[in-house]
Amino acid sequence: MTRIPIRRALISVYDKAGLADLARGLHDHGAEIVSTGTTAKAIEAAGVPVTRVEDLTGFPECLDGRVKTLHPKVHAGLLADMANPAHEAQLRDLDIAPFQLLVSNLYPFEQTVASGATPAETIEQIDIGGPAMVRAAAKNHGSVAVVTSPGQYPEALKALAEGGFTVAERRRLAAAAYAHTAAYDAAVASWFAASYAPDETAQRSGWPDVAAAVWTRAEVLRYGENPHQQAALYIAGGSGGSSPRASRASSVTEAADSGIANAEVLHGKAMSYNNYVDSDAARRAAYDFGEPCVAIPCGIAVGTDIADAHAKANACDPVSAYGGVIAANGVVTAPMATQIIDGFAEVVIAPDFEPQALEILTGKWKNIRLLRCGAPTVRSGQKEWRQVSGGMLLQSVDLIDAPGDDTERWELKSGAPADAATLADLAFAWRACRAVKSNAILLASGGASVGVGMGQVNRVDSARLAVARAGNRAAGSVAASDAFFPFADGFEILAEAGVRAVVEPGGSIRDDSVVAAAQAAGVTLYFTGVRHFYH
Repeated sequence: MTRIPIRRALISVYDKAGLADLARGLHDHGAEIVSTGTTAKAIEAAGVPVTRVEDLTGFPECLDGRVKTLHPKVHAGLLADMANPAHEAQLRDLDIAPFQLLVSNLYPFEQTVASGATPAETIEQIDIGGPAMVRAAAKNHGSVAVVTSPGQYPEALKALAEGGFTVAERRRLAAAAYAHTAAYDAAVASWFAASYAPDETAQRSGWPDVAAAVWTRAEVLRYGENPHQQAALYIAGGSGGSSPRASRASSVTEAADSGIANAEVLHGKAMSYNNYVDSDAARRAAYDFGEPCVAIPCGIAVGTDIADAHAKANACDPVSAYGGVIAANGVVTAPMATQIIDGFAEVVIAPDFEPQALEILTGKWKNIRLLRCGAPTVRSGQKEWRQVSGGMLLQSVDLIDAPGDDTERWELKSGAPADAATLADLAFAWRACRAVKSNAILLASGGASVGVGMGQVNRVDSARLAVARAGNRAAGSVAASDAFFPFADGFEILAEAGVRAVVEPGGSIRDDSVVAAAQAAGVTLYFTGVRHFYH
């Protein structure tokens, strides 16, 4: 048996998008529609005949709608294997008609949690009948097609016109349905674990005993970090639409924004693994600032406008900037685009692009990747994870929101208090340094990085690298270190290069020697009391 004509469909959906057109299409092709509650009302309002579930079962909806479809006349119609003569005979004996299509999507549990609803309100959004029907139809995909997203409605209407879904199509829909319910169950399980903390360790630490997630493949990449490695991009959530990107669900990251994985590609060839990694890091850095800011892998700056910020960021290390990623926290303008094409970039990611900017960039390079991606909406306390062999690490996201990130809380340890301009540069350097891979030393002047030392095995080498990259711009600049100086030698390299003010966390057992070195050099030194490693 390949295509199965759809003679009878059961529809019970929370999301009513596209419902009227689907119902009309089913009716026009002679299918009987059975439906529940508000779904039935919406179908009736569209002028399409519908049989209510209570009329089918002879049993009214009850318990405030908690019980609607939990009935043998519903589930036997979904679970009967029509290739099994005994099942067919039992349906005839019980006077139950089979379904060939289930259309169902679930209560908005995640949206309810995100809205700040009370536990009682949240529990009411735990769907029981919906997942039961979806799982039943998916199990019986040999006889029933299951549609779990409005994104699949065009496919359903096409199948209607062609005489039903093929077995391969029903299998694929069943896989998407199980992913849909798995993501839903993962969200519920994670909420329960976080809200009720049944484990003693969770109660004491605040960390839930379960962190569940489902990831859906969005696209297969050409290769991974290196050409011999295979790779794919996955997004948080269970599949349920014609495109995995159309369906999102919560995950252990508690993603508050759709992120770079869901960015809109406006132009250019497909993103690579390294493009995604580099773009995500640059976007993270650019949005640490409220002023117009541009971040590239080797520089970052704020400016009077986005073009000014880009020019200053690029000037930090023009050689390294060639062929890299550019992330802006504001709309890319024509002047910025003109500056970009004077060099070369692989990716430009921004919340939007002016039409003229798009024309300039696409006219110069046919392959440049232009991504439209809104601002991150990271919440305090949001979690992020990193896989390790055999498990994963979970931590709260590092944000610039600790008391020590406020310049008014900084502790002056050496030299005269910084004037307003110097303090502004120190504040910029401190924020920018957070985005640099440890050990991180960042030199800044005029709201722009002028030298960056990163990824070294010790802070002395990072200081040397930052000074070398800055060249004669080191003199008169300020510096930030993402962690304390374990010895005075790293600080002394900065002082000898002419750095006039430094901000660092403090906290070393040798802080006194660093402070003494600063006093001897006449360098202003602030301690923040907070560290921002980025490994």
